[in-house]
Amino acid sequence: MLRVILSRLGTAVPSLIGVVVVTFLLTRVLPGDTATYFAGPVASAEAIAQIKAQLGLDQPLPVQFGRYVSDLARGNLGSSLGTGQPVLHEIATRLPASAELTLCGLLLAVLVALPLGILAALRQGSWVDHLCRVLTTAGVSLPVFFTGLLAVYVFYFILGWAPSPLGRLDAFASPPPAVTNFFLIDSLLAGDSETFLAALSQLALPALTLALFALAPLARITRASMLAALDSDFIRTARASGLAGRTVVITYAFRNAMLPVVTTLGMVFSFLLGANVLVEKVFAWPGIGSYAVEALIASDYAPVQGFVLTMAILYIALNLAIDLLYGLIDPRAKEG
Repeated sequence: MLRVILSRLGTAVPSLIGVVVVTFLLTRVLPGDTATYFAGPVASAEAIAQIKAQLGLDQPLPVQFGRYVSDLARGNLGSSLGTGQPVLHEIATRLPASAELTLCGLLLAVLVALPLGILAALRQGSWVDHLCRVLTTAGVSLPVFFTGLLAVYVFYFILGWAPSPLGRLDAFASPPPAVTNFFLIDSLLAGDSETFLAALSQLALPALTLALFALAPLARITRASMLAALDSDFIRTARASGLAGRTVVITYAFRNAMLPVVTTLGMVFSFLLGANVLVEKVFAWPGIGSYAVEALIASDYAPVQGFVLTMAILYIALNLAIDLLYGLIDPRAKEG
């Protein structure tokens, strides 16, 4: 197990180096001038040149890159020009909000997609199968920002069932004592049911929006994998041996169909990290996605570079977790 982890981490190093290089170069060629933006529209050329000198933007690109890598080696991601705070502190503060939203959306998608895909495979042509097709088509076709805006319009504006889509808590609730910075978990640890319900109500619509987006590929691959497994010889042998239907479906068919599902689950989670940016903007969610968008608009390099690097590290950690999960599901994958 340790050898597998070290091997995967070794192959991840070139990917991280590539992310650092590409992100640095892209932030320098994007339209917009950081010094001009923060100097203001009426600033003189001398004031703009002074800001560039203070930020080191007047230096050649190799010099800027060398200083950036040197700061990274010391764990310094720079400071945001917009907020004046260190980027590492901002990311550490906002990441739990994004993680809570993404994980809740993924959990909802898994709880719906897996049973739906299994039932659709067992009952081909039934209403369950047609419902699976409709939901997967809708999840693939509808952009997440449109789904989020539609959910806000229906459940908040028309029906009034949802609270105002303005952050993690409404104006009348206070955050629970910070332990994990996940409001749902921290409120439960504090025994504060009122804050828990307030946080849950704020989380419901954005999590459902992400869940619909993630549900489509999960339900589709679950159905396809189950159909292939149920048509296998070992399933016919298990049924001929008189095993119970539940045992045949769950223990034999679903376990052998899990590897493609786990692979898709990892891909979906990485997609959610990107879709999270749009959902956070729609629901005014104070996560790192909205933080990166605001920094990108302002041509604030440090937060954008920190955001991309954080996403790359999360993606690498996710792939490592999936590789380890393969070995738990199928011992043959561990031996390979």
